[in-house]
Amino acid sequence: MFQIDTLSRQPVYEQLMQKVEYFILTDIFKECEQIPSVRSVAVENSINPRTILKAYNDLDRRGLIQAVPGKGYFVCKGAKKKLCEGYLAKLDELKDMLSDMALVGVPKESVLECVEEAYKNNNNREDMRHD
Repeated sequence: MFQIDTLSRQPVYEQLMQKVEYFILTDIFKECEQIPSVRSVAVENSINPRTILKAYNDLDRRGLIQAVPGKGYFVCKGAKKKLCEGYLAKLDELKDMLSDMALVGVPKESVLECVEEAYKNNNNREDMRHD
């Protein structure tokens, strides 16, 4: 389930966190459902369980998943909404970045092409999930 690139410059625990966030956003992990155990992720991906615990604990602190002693980790109610709100809050950062890009002469058409491509790629992922 978690395809981790151990050769990536991005730390494994960050990759795990991003995967869990993605799975929450795309409803692969639904609210109140259990996510894969630390042990199963460790065995499946040959990852140190402490690395997985670090990722899960960070997600727990952020209120996206919750540890239930003796049972495992579960997606919190409102986790998807919390993630979506976080991305909406980044719009101000995006506006600042776009202003800088305009200032240095990046053509508006290039930016619009980039946005179109990002949304097209997202639509393709949606289509694959529904097949």
